[in-house]
Amino acid sequence: MNESPALTRFGVLRHAPTVWNLEKRIQGQLNSPLTWEGERMAREWGLLLRRYGWDRILLSDLGRTRRTAELINRTLRLPMTVDPRLREKDWGKWTGKTIDQLQRQSGDRLAAMEREGWRFRPPGGEDRTEVWERGRESLIDAASRWPGRRILVVTHEGMIKCLVYRLTDRHFFPTEPPILRRGHLHRLVHGREGMAVEALNVLPLWIDGS
Repeated sequence: MNESPALTRFGVLRHAPTVWNLEKRIQGQLNSPLTWEGERMAREWGLLLRRYGWDRILLSDLGRTRRTAELINRTLRLPMTVDPRLREKDWGKWTGKTIDQLQRQSGDRLAAMEREGWRFRPPGGEDRTEVWERGRESLIDAASRWPGRRILVVTHEGMIKCLVYRLTDRHFFPTEPPILRRGHLHRLVHGREGMAVEALNVLPLWIDGS
């Protein structure tokens, strides 16, 4: 009889707040530094997260995720592995624009594109299916390298939504009610049946208003 493959568990969280988050500016695959409050929060997250007994941290290669993981790891003291496939969605020509600028310049076009769900693609950027595929590949590879381990994943809001929404059969339509609470830890698993959501909104991390 073949033994079942070990179940690998992932705790997925977004990086701490950045300057561009406060400015409501689209970061995409560019970067801005964590705010002072973001740095403080990330240090505290290490204390909150250690209850789960992590074995490793897997993170996007962008500066804001690297800094968040570094601050968390001052408490956890785990091996860290960087994977560019966990980057935020590429927003192409809209990268660096504020939400207000985008609404003024491309409001009608943006509204129409949002109704396309998974096919939403900013000019010169990537669509959500591409984000899902590279994120999925990253986690499957991690499960193969470290079967049965608990892996903390520090990534981006767009990546988290793509992973969770595909695994819960959502379409990214504006009319769908939200299922992800802002700034929470979520749990995914990978085993014999593939990848699945284990639990959403497990642990609140972001402070309201930050």
